[in-house]
Amino acid sequence: MTDDCAPSFPRPLALFLTGLMFVCGTCLAEPLESIPPGMNEQVVMIPIGSGWGSVELETTLFTPPGKGPFPLVVINHGKAAGNPRFDPRARFVAASREFLKRGYLVAIPMRPGFSKSTGRDITPGCNTESYGALQGEALWSAIAQLTKRTDVDPTKMLVVGQSTGGLTSIAAATTAYPGVRGILNFAGGVRNTSCNWEKALVDAFESYGAKAQIRSLWFYGDNDSFWGAELPKKMFEVYNAAGGKARMISHGKFYGGDAHGMFSSDIGAPIWWPETEKFLTEVGLPTVIQFAITKTPRPPKTDFAVLNDVQKVPYLDASRRERYKQYLSLSYPKAFAIAPTGNVGWSSESFDPIASSLSACEAIAKELCAVYAVNDDVVWPTNTSPK
Repeated sequence: MTDDCAPSFPRPLALFLTGLMFVCGTCLAEPLESIPPGMNEQVVMIPIGSGWGSVELETTLFTPPGKGPFPLVVINHGKAAGNPRFDPRARFVAASREFLKRGYLVAIPMRPGFSKSTGRDITPGCNTESYGALQGEALWSAIAQLTKRTDVDPTKMLVVGQSTGGLTSIAAATTAYPGVRGILNFAGGVRNTSCNWEKALVDAFESYGAKAQIRSLWFYGDNDSFWGAELPKKMFEVYNAAGGKARMISHGKFYGGDAHGMFSSDIGAPIWWPETEKFLTEVGLPTVIQFAITKTPRPPKTDFAVLNDVQKVPYLDASRRERYKQYLSLSYPKAFAIAPTGNVGWSSESFDPIASSLSACEAIAKELCAVYAVNDDVVWPTNTSPK
């Protein structure tokens, strides 16, 4: 987590996560080839459109070892408040890890006008149906470029979307794109409080359902700060009644915090993966783990400071020191990272808390961060201090 939101506190799902990792581990007859902590991440610019309408999409790729061709999963991001050009590049590390270790090439394109993608985002207003359709067209254009890669299998593709990306994915499902076997929708939708956005959202899903060509699996939680518990049920009802091909998992209250971010959470996989695995099997996509993910090496404990000495933590102002106090009460495994700018990031109960805390810190600081503490050990070098 970054320093601009509240931390997650101990959750019962940690026990399930541990059990899940144990069960999967006992199924493996031979050691798996390891994917490094960086998950073979690269960033490319994907051109779409032509002439005056051409743009380039900043796209994150996580690539399995080898030459492929690999099945492709394309993940569509949400929309934060404010200017979309200031949105950080979407990475969905926790979810991407689940697909990558099963041999998928993961692509996460930023839509036009977001982050470093060129072009501009169109304000949805209350014309939700058209907005989703426009984003869906950009998605198909990006996929058309991705399938030109020799390491992509164009016959085995999955489209995933979270929040506005979920709306984009369901809108795109009105086209029977060759090779796309299914759609995953996590808390999909868009809102504009200046108008009757709830009705516009329901109407949009009804329209998409009438033209649906691709099967989809939906995930919505009761404590979703955007939609609540009842609106998604209406969206799902009208979608299928109009002819849609969807199944919805109402997973109740998400104990990792806001259900709107369940897909992005390190503790979300035990909720969404079992049903996703069934869905992928039904549509003929792979589910077997093929690669292990290597965790980030743990720095050694140092004598820089006593763990509870909040004042000794470098770079932090009073507000960030309060964040560090909160970190001290989090569940294991955990890590806390800091930047020279004073920004911080932390992670708890995650697969790789060191990588997660660094990623969270760097997303907000826009520069390299360093790990200060891992579990109950300070790992900050003794010869390092703020300048």
